Amino acid sequence: MIGKQRKLLPRFITLRILGLIFAFILSIKLLSACSHQQDQPKPLVTLSFVVTQRESQYWRPLLKQFNDNNRDILIEIANAAENNLENPDKSDDLKEIYISEFNKQQPKYDLIYMDIIWVPEFADKKLLMDLTEYFPEKELKGFITSEVDAGRFKNKLYRIPFRSDVGVLFYRKDWLDELKIELPEKLTFDHLMEISELVKQKKKDIPYGYLWQGKPSEAMTAMFVEVLDSYGGFWINGNEVGLDKLEAIKAIKFLRDTIKKDISPKNFINNEERTTHSMFTNNEAVFLRNWPDVWRDINGSESDFPSNIAIKPVVHPQKKESYASCKGGWGFGIAEKSPHKKEALKAIKFLTSAASQQKFTLAYASVPSRENLFYDPKIVAKYSYYPDLLKIVENSVSRPAIPKYTKASEILRKHLSEALKIENDDYTKEMEKAAQETRELFKNPTT
Repeated sequence: MIGKQRKLLPRFITLRILGLIFAFILSIKLLSACSHQQDQPKPLVTLSFVVTQRESQYWRPLLKQFNDNNRDILIEIANAAENNLENPDKSDDLKEIYISEFNKQQPKYDLIYMDIIWVPEFADKKLLMDLTEYFPEKELKGFITSEVDAGRFKNKLYRIPFRSDVGVLFYRKDWLDELKIELPEKLTFDHLMEISELVKQKKKDIPYGYLWQGKPSEAMTAMFVEVLDSYGGFWINGNEVGLDKLEAIKAIKFLRDTIKKDISPKNFINNEERTTHSMFTNNEAVFLRNWPDVWRDINGSESDFPSNIAIKPVVHPQKKESYASCKGGWGFGIAEKSPHKKEALKAIKFLTSAASQQKFTLAYASVPSRENLFYDPKIVAKYSYYPDLLKIVENSVSRPAIPKYTKASEILRKHLSEALKIENDDYTKEMEKAAQETRELFKNPTT
């Protein structure tokens, strides 16, 4: 019996050793598998958005910074994507691109870079994610209040402001200094007309006094809102339409007079933002209505245009601390159908941060949406007028925040174009048609 046990003992020990070796190898494999699984990077989420051609190149440094620090998320702009090229020239074209994607089951844009006037329409159609709970009031404190409010619809937040914007008046300071003409502290459109006529009389080689955007586009709408406000009028205020009121007729008469007196070009219908900017840099006018980022092209390193220009707002003659400057601005929302909402939120918080806005402002000459950046030493060193610009932004005139804004703007442009034709003596009736069509628009729930 003892002999048998002695014979079985080595076999038992061998089996134990083999078992331990097997268990050890299995443990190593399991640990290796777990370790390998942990080392694997998370699946890459790609977020995409599209901007206008004019600003696409200025986004690349910001996106590179984000992508370098977030290995699991890649942000790209469709303007630069190899197999997804979109390069809209104007904001109207950009909007059409987003709308066409909204209608698809799986839209390719998670991030929606949108104009301030698109929010009510997009939110009303339930195309945007509600951001309210993800951006508590303490996170919104640094932004200009009116910029945040412009991103709300029915008390819900749908857009986080990236950059503000406001219409301003550029003028040739060197010419006015040469002619010893001082601009009034509170410059009205009537002053602008008088000074333009005076400069044209003394400098015969200057064809125009004042350049504005007359091509039927959103730039034309913004321009008219400024003139309308300066004359005490309004476009849409709640359910009331003011296009056929006396103040609106005065605004039309002012624009018609600029054409009649050769203060502005007779072919106004061709004048868009780039056209008027080009004419101004070619020494063709004393005043130019445009957006602040034009400063980059005029005074930038690539421009040989003299730097003797300045910026001044046109004011409302009866209101204190009120400027006839149309409020613009761009910000980010998230597509309601996006499968990557968590990642998109992270991207928006980075892109709208003070550091990101500072970087973009310095490069693009855009207007930030965070108050402290108007006094940022680097920004002020490059754009000395920015502290004054904040007051203009905070006291500017807004376009109506309504879901049917696009159609209302189309009605305005159509009749405004006709009313401004010098051969059309019945421009009052044209504005009555505009007012009536706008009222009908609000009555009809299906339009």
